Amino acid sequence: MSKYDIIVLGSGPGGYVTAIRASQLGFKTAIVEKESLGGVCLNWGCIPTKALLKSAQVFEYLKHAEDYGLNVKEAKHDFDAVVKRSRGVADGMSKGVQFLMKKNKIDVIEGFGKLKPGKKVEVDGKDYSADHIIIATGARSRELPSLPQDGKKVIGYREAMTLPKQPKKMIVVGSGAIGVEFAYFYNAMGTEVTIVEYLANIVPVEDEDVSKQLERSFKKSGITIMTSSEVTKVDTSGNGVKATVKTKKGEEVLEADLVLSAVGIKSNIENIGLEDVGIAVDRDKILVNDYYQTNIPGYYAIGDVTPGQALAHVASAEGILCVEKIAGQHVEALDYGNIPGCTYCSPEVASVGLTEKQAKEKGFDIKVGKFPFSASGKASAGGNKDGFVKVIFDAKYGEWLGCHMIGAGVTDMIAEAVLGRKLETTGHEVLKAVHPHPTMSEAVMEAVADAYDEVIHL
Repeated sequence: MSKYDIIVLGSGPGGYVTAIRASQLGFKTAIVEKESLGGVCLNWGCIPTKALLKSAQVFEYLKHAEDYGLNVKEAKHDFDAVVKRSRGVADGMSKGVQFLMKKNKIDVIEGFGKLKPGKKVEVDGKDYSADHIIIATGARSRELPSLPQDGKKVIGYREAMTLPKQPKKMIVVGSGAIGVEFAYFYNAMGTEVTIVEYLANIVPVEDEDVSKQLERSFKKSGITIMTSSEVTKVDTSGNGVKATVKTKKGEEVLEADLVLSAVGIKSNIENIGLEDVGIAVDRDKILVNDYYQTNIPGYYAIGDVTPGQALAHVASAEGILCVEKIAGQHVEALDYGNIPGCTYCSPEVASVGLTEKQAKEKGFDIKVGKFPFSASGKASAGGNKDGFVKVIFDAKYGEWLGCHMIGAGVTDMIAEAVLGRKLETTGHEVLKAVHPHPTMSEAVMEAVADAYDEVIHL
């Protein structure tokens, strides 16, 4: 039997990062993967979707070339080539993870891993043991009883990335990050898209002002949006699909080529031996303490299988923290209130901390500032004036409670707010930190200035 210090089950952005950090700390490390190194994020999620979205963005630029004084005759897209480029980007990144495994002397065990008592993992009939076993098996597309996926007419995100043919009409059920990103991509490519959202606003976890702005932008680009609506059944017996949608006004039947179900994720915790080991689970999540230890000594869990936010950067941070704690380092528990969320449709959405509504519900006396990109020189020059930056501060102490952005490139800007909040930066400190002009990022300073009645460019 092969013996290790640490075995990581799953090689997504939680698993492979954990394995590398473990190796850096001197642990003899192995990682178990049943499919492709990099997991869903790298092969079927974060990375290839961004490649698709970039193609859509470039196509939109070409279609609006005249706005920039340029003449492009009949811009056309090749759907197959767009998908092929996306797969090429993912393959290149996966090879990069293979290189990192070799570089860090991590053994890659290919196959389906199953936990066993006594700190063992069985992979295809062979046992491996370790002092510490870290579960990082991630998640998959969740299925609703009213919306069973057949992979052809009712699909999840995975099929949406590699469709053999571009649909003329598509219904997207759910308007979280996955739903709105695919809605934007397919709409930009020329597909007629309808979004059906159960709650009152699209991107419902975001600040209400952001949700309303994205809805305006999407409607302007031709996407149909149905909020406070629910798909109750889908008929796939004909050529396409007929979706029955329950709305406030009654039932409506929508026809399309296919339905994309984007209603969240389901943890991959089945058949991996949790019951055999006795690891505690509650409502689809493995229960862990602040340092990701399960109730059974020697077994840990990180990423989408645990109760924290199901985000790639959260899984990576959890894994690093977990192995550093195992190594005896002094580590602080992760602050889940300071995790940035990013959505890569166009306009992009990025946020961290409390929404205005949450801040009021918590009883804070708040100062709110907002700066629209329509007043930004850089946004005007770039032709991307949709959106704004919104900041929320505690009026008493100047604590930065929340930051919410919608606009071009805002996912690259949100880290300023994350770092500022981590360092307990006050509104006045942000104001006095000189921001470069002209940039999109100076909108953060301007929004803070607005909160403190010092705004210059409004």
